[in-house]
Amino acid sequence: MTQPTWTLGRTPWISDDDAHPGPRCRVIVDNDFSGDPDDLFQVVHHVLSPSVDIRAIIGSHLRPGDPFDGGPTTAANAVARLRELFAVMGLDAEDRIVQGSDVALVDRTTPQDTPAARAIIAEAMRADVDTPLYVVCGGGLTDLASAWLLEPAISDRLTVVWIGGPEHPGLAAEPPGVTDPEYNLAIDVVAGQVLFNDADLPLWQVPRNMYRQCLVSDIELRRRVATRGALGRFLYDALGGVDRFVRASGALRAETYALGDSPLVLLTALQSYFQPDTSSSDHVVVPAPRLTDDGDAEPRADGRPIRVYTRLDTRLMFEDMFGKLEAFAQWRAQA
Repeated sequence: MTQPTWTLGRTPWISDDDAHPGPRCRVIVDNDFSGDPDDLFQVVHHVLSPSVDIRAIIGSHLRPGDPFDGGPTTAANAVARLRELFAVMGLDAEDRIVQGSDVALVDRTTPQDTPAARAIIAEAMRADVDTPLYVVCGGGLTDLASAWLLEPAISDRLTVVWIGGPEHPGLAAEPPGVTDPEYNLAIDVVAGQVLFNDADLPLWQVPRNMYRQCLVSDIELRRRVATRGALGRFLYDALGGVDRFVRASGALRAETYALGDSPLVLLTALQSYFQPDTSSSDHVVVPAPRLTDDGDAEPRADGRPIRVYTRLDTRLMFEDMFGKLEAFAQWRAQA
């Protein structure tokens, strides 16, 4: 039996009685889909969320020599992985897929002028819509920083939500055995310096101590993901690749996995009904630290105010993901 296809903006797995009135914000997703498979869970969750209008999905690059994908064409590989995922979902979203830069910034003033950077600018500068725009980044910041370098006026027209960066002094301690710079920041430290030191972009940051809290257990994944049709099996098998790598390295496997990019969905699609905001999670507003060339964050009193999240509503985030995967699988099975 031929499986049905669908397009963004449609939610055929939601019955008429439960239909959502429509998107409340626009989202551009920027992630390194050939890397840690937590980004696959994030983008699936986002495209299954009717309250967001997904305007573009950028496949971005990894750090050279990354253990997930050593390169040198990791942005192109990210786009290929995204297309593979959407084929499993029956999602026709080719018009929203954009390839980012395959390389990091060379300095803090020279952008990588890519279709991805131009897509961010084009959506930010639209004059025909007034819904909030979020650029949500689950990896490096090359394309976002390039967009700002090409057109600084986007600062007044979007909010950046970034998963990455080290712990802030006084808010959390570094985990044991940590490597610096933090994983996502290490992809492009110069782009991080543009965002923190130079740009005036509104920023909501989910630093390392927060994304490490986004743990799901293997039994949850087996029962509530792997059993949800071809899509659920694809997602679970993607984590199996990580498990095989860990076993081969001689490390001991764990019963949990961090789906650390999922807060990108929580903080955009799952905002409160009244006075829309991230009301089920906690944050503090602090001056943006200054990033050094080594990726260290130096506190400074004169940094622009940014949000730093200190508690995430993981119950809401993961129960919503599990529920949407179940509803989607049931629709695909009945169609």
